[in-house]
Amino acid sequence: MEATNKLPLNGVRVVDFGQQIAGPAVAMILADLGATVVHVDPIDGPLWDHPANAVLNRNKLCLRLDLRQAEGLAQAHALIARADIVIESDRPGAMKAAGIDFAALRAARPELITLSVPGFASNDTLRREWKATEAVIAATAGAFTDMGFNRVLMGLNPSFSPLPLGSAYASTLAAGSVALALQARERTGRGDSIEVPVVAALMEGLSYNSYVIDGLPERYKTMRETEIERRRAAGIPMDLSYEDLQEYLDPFYRTYLCADGRYFYCVCPSHRNHAKRALEAMGLYEELLAEGLPEVEDLHAPVSEWKGETSIGVYPLPKKWADIISAKMKRVFLTKTSEEWGRIFGEGKIPGAPHRTTQEWVNMEHTNTAKLIVEVEDPQYGLMKQPGPVVWMEDCAHLMVTPRPRREVGFDEALAELAAVEAAETITRPTGDAIAPEGSGGWLDGVRVLDLTNVIAGPHSTAFLARFGAEVIKLDPVKPLYDPLIGTLFTFQTGMGKRSALADMTTPEGREIFNRLVRSVDVVVINAAERQLAGLGLDHAALQALHPGVLFCRLDCLGGPLPGPKSNYIGYDDIIQAHSGIMSRFGGVDTPEEHAHLGTLDVNCGFAAGLSVAVALYRKQRTGAVSRSRTSLSAVTNLAQIPFAFDYEGRAPFDEPSGRGVLGNGVMSRFYETAEGWLFLDSHFDEVPLLDQVPGLEGIAGTNDIGAFLSEAFRTAPAADWAERLRAADIAAAEPMSIEKLREMHARDADDRVGTDLGSFAFTIHRDHPSGHTVTQIDHYAIRPENSRIRAISLPERWGHSTREVLGSIGYEEPEIARLIETNVAGLGWSREFLPS
Repeated sequence: MEATNKLPLNGVRVVDFGQQIAGPAVAMILADLGATVVHVDPIDGPLWDHPANAVLNRNKLCLRLDLRQAEGLAQAHALIARADIVIESDRPGAMKAAGIDFAALRAARPELITLSVPGFASNDTLRREWKATEAVIAATAGAFTDMGFNRVLMGLNPSFSPLPLGSAYASTLAAGSVALALQARERTGRGDSIEVPVVAALMEGLSYNSYVIDGLPERYKTMRETEIERRRAAGIPMDLSYEDLQEYLDPFYRTYLCADGRYFYCVCPSHRNHAKRALEAMGLYEELLAEGLPEVEDLHAPVSEWKGETSIGVYPLPKKWADIISAKMKRVFLTKTSEEWGRIFGEGKIPGAPHRTTQEWVNMEHTNTAKLIVEVEDPQYGLMKQPGPVVWMEDCAHLMVTPRPRREVGFDEALAELAAVEAAETITRPTGDAIAPEGSGGWLDGVRVLDLTNVIAGPHSTAFLARFGAEVIKLDPVKPLYDPLIGTLFTFQTGMGKRSALADMTTPEGREIFNRLVRSVDVVVINAAERQLAGLGLDHAALQALHPGVLFCRLDCLGGPLPGPKSNYIGYDDIIQAHSGIMSRFGGVDTPEEHAHLGTLDVNCGFAAGLSVAVALYRKQRTGAVSRSRTSLSAVTNLAQIPFAFDYEGRAPFDEPSGRGVLGNGVMSRFYETAEGWLFLDSHFDEVPLLDQVPGLEGIAGTNDIGAFLSEAFRTAPAADWAERLRAADIAAAEPMSIEKLREMHARDADDRVGTDLGSFAFTIHRDHPSGHTVTQIDHYAIRPENSRIRAISLPERWGHSTREVLGSIGYEEPEIARLIETNVAGLGWSREFLPS
């Protein structure tokens, strides 16, 4: 109990009615952070019978209630009466129909926070009643259609992935929303009713795959994109083999075979220093210079002004130099093992990692030492390796790495535990008549954030905070490190809701700008390895000396709650995909492929960082404690692999669906070709009697080959007809949609609104985008509070657009600002064009 008292959510009481993944995962995250959680299953047991329930329900008291009986319903209400937070993940309206009405509960107790995580939005009149399984949501959201340039070129459409990405994104978004509501409640006394549809969370998670830029300059198109356009224009089939496809990949962004017969993933495009270090480590840099490798000084200048045709640090490289460099790198990678290259790259500050399976990841020395993987003595499976915390606070991380196993209890024990925690609570928030009225603003109104991040995950975390009212200042160097693809194009998502300022922190005057900014904010956020912090003055002692009480959040690649041998290795989303087994599963162990969706882990790492900031703010308001909050791409990959990322003696083989040809989980859960289009059926063998009642499937109960029966039957009618018949029998099924079609159906011109009222899908067309291009992108609409305001955040600014304004806000006068800009201590832009042509 002493240890628990030091965790940030100690004293918070949660009743978790969630089933499947998303709802229980939210409660798991809260429990890991110290909340007291009672998990309620149906009287017949959990709806998802899977070993992952041991992970999802750790640190929880678990019981079963029959809400169909008066006694069970009364017991549920008694538990809720002791709770701060109630979570459910059923179809919209199902809990109310069962006798648990969130609106009525909050009317009686305005301090209560309720969270619903349905598959489809409650205001989606078309889909809200659908049986929303993970695969049905993914198929409907376009996640299985045109899955990346690789699959398009190989002619594989639709493609299947077993990753529960929808639930992974929904878990962090929903947990973040609850934490934000908690910290706001400390000021206002009022709780909130929140909905986070899994489908909307998935769309936000796939935001980099769904936005489109009209007239995108050719310099940003990869060799794969160019080849797709060429084949479509010439009517050439999309039939590239895996081997041939490799030659369309940039040399700094591809897989290489090593001396041990295993593969290594090199990921260092778009950054001049990283690519140069890689070539130097391989002994190739001087050789390439001698062969005439050109160099461009200003990568953010228009291509028409370059003195050379390309340069290290440009992505994508033109095919001529890509072929030359790839051939040399292939030869050198064969001289050492994949593990040796992992050490060379990691210790040389070069992004890259050996491909490994999820089984290897779970049992890896680094993940176990860093407590990215923890051990739990589960009552059913014994000693079990499980994913570690998704987020943590540095000062109490050691308390989060020994989770308690789930424990079956009776109603009386569960109620007594909640009552004991409630009795020990010291209430500091407004109560009674002092509770603020409804609609009192955004959860983060008045909070100021200094954003020192780059690429995707870090900037995404602060953009996430902006929608709730936070004021975000984005500080970048006067001279960019990344080329415009990462440095600018990605900011069309991550730069929203921010003011952009440029300063050179390596100079004394630039350092003073930084110091003043730190003194002006509540939170500082960076993505960096631990070893970088002291030199930046961002270690705890230096930061608190500069501004006592300022909160700090750090994201990184391989970091965990405790130090591990690879904690200081740098990297990106793709590196963890390779290292943790995602690529080996998606493409197959012998032919690993990047998971098709750009930012698969990056975006969720940003959501997780936003969650950690919300928890730190709550903790400070509640106790005065000043936190350094943390998450990492490695922690988030575990959440994305919840159905697979565990091990124990006697575990079934790690043989989940993998490879390009896989169309589903098995004959009862897979894609089937119909008379017109494809259909995803997501059923199970217990439903065979139900399937036997579906028109056109009569006789399935008597067949010995269900797969063959379904294959033949589904070819007799179009996918739309079959989907309608199956849904009428309450069997999960969906036609796979394309993101392009969804964007066409659900896009509207910018109207200063967030699309929370538009159902499950909402895109905005920005015709006045600062880049000069028309940009269409998904709304920031997944989190839907009833009481708090969500704002439509501003479009990204051109780099340095607000430098003068930001400097003025921290005490600089105009003559001094002009001098700082003239001497390049501060800057007003990286180039004449926002998106260089």
